[in-house]
Amino acid sequence: MPFLKPEIPPLMEENNDFIYGIHPVQEALDNPQTGVEKVYLRQNMRGAPVNRITEAASARKVPVLNVPGKKLNELVGRVNDQGVVAQLSGITYTELENWLQDTDLKTLPFVVVLSEIEDTHNFGAILRSAAAAGAAAVIVPKHRQAPVNATVFKTSAGTAGKIPIIRVTNLNQAIATLKEAGFWFAGLTAQADRTIWDENYDAPMGIVIGSEGSGIRKKTAELCDFHLSVPMYNGVESLNASVSAALVLFEITRKRLSRN
Repeated sequence: MPFLKPEIPPLMEENNDFIYGIHPVQEALDNPQTGVEKVYLRQNMRGAPVNRITEAASARKVPVLNVPGKKLNELVGRVNDQGVVAQLSGITYTELENWLQDTDLKTLPFVVVLSEIEDTHNFGAILRSAAAAGAAAVIVPKHRQAPVNATVFKTSAGTAGKIPIIRVTNLNQAIATLKEAGFWFAGLTAQADRTIWDENYDAPMGIVIGSEGSGIRKKTAELCDFHLSVPMYNGVESLNASVSAALVLFEITRKRLSRN
């Protein structure tokens, strides 16, 4: 089915939040998808890392304010801010139709679909694993989903924005659209007889990760072509959602690299 590229502006998360520390702030400035309103530097800060931050801010026309350490404490509390705080204005989401139009299915892209992950630490960790494993995108629902805020950004170690984050109103419709385009979908569930080691991952793939409490919603699970589980021993019933996601994502990468 052909997809026409609609004239739809990027969606912006309406969220003002703060991140701190030299590395997270540098990552935010380096990622064009991450909106940065201002950068606050503790007065008399010097050194190459500070110079890189000010240069990156200047390139993006982001104001840099030199303030007393007390001001940084007011913004983020008494934390190890390393003398650097940035105010985020949000992250730019990618439209599904635009992403699909620009994606070459011959490269066998794989995407991560999050079914209502509400814990920000889990969300950030999954974004980090997805970026590191080479996922082509992360798809999230508009509702009942943790926002991309400072906690997510810090947990992801600055990788939020390194790969497209696609936010959709109807997750099931998005899965159906991708299936029609040629994607196969696997739901990660504890009850599945087939394990993540058993699949070849030799087609465009979508991996659906369920919420921390209730797992994948019933209708979403029914849309999956098959389900996969992580083998468990010693009576352990389940793993953290972000740990399970990391295992299956790197298994996809391992299997594909072994065929090259």
